[in-house]
Amino acid sequence: MTRWTCPSCEREFGRANQSHVCVPAGTVDETFAPHRPEWRLIFDAILAHVEDLGPVHTDAVSVGIFLKADRTLAEIRPRARAVDLWFTLPRAIDDPRVRRSLRASADRVANVVALTSASQVDEQVRAWLTEAYHAASA
Repeated sequence: MTRWTCPSCEREFGRANQSHVCVPAGTVDETFAPHRPEWRLIFDAILAHVEDLGPVHTDAVSVGIFLKADRTLAEIRPRARAVDLWFTLPRAIDDPRVRRSLRASADRVANVVALTSASQVDEQVRAWLTEAYHAASA
């Protein structure tokens, strides 16, 4: 996967001069530091699955962590009551676990699932992440 590094914020992106908000990159540890320790376990379960699928770039910023193949496939945002997992697919998911779906572009929909334990990164969530990985790698 070819990456472009912004000279201002030093974050990596899929395309040269890709539009973004320049915020300094952080670390996964910094992102999870103010949150419950179990929230980090949720992230670790998500990342382990996505890394099994192929190359992935982790982009940590203060509000969350972006997982990127050629494009962003998922975003993990730790919150007070849950970890919001945003994953991008070519379609909206109609499932009770999906809290909302937001059209990101003509061919991409961000679906949001709230997770409160690593065990919720189950077969269904892993299937959605697999689909998102392949969609972001096309």
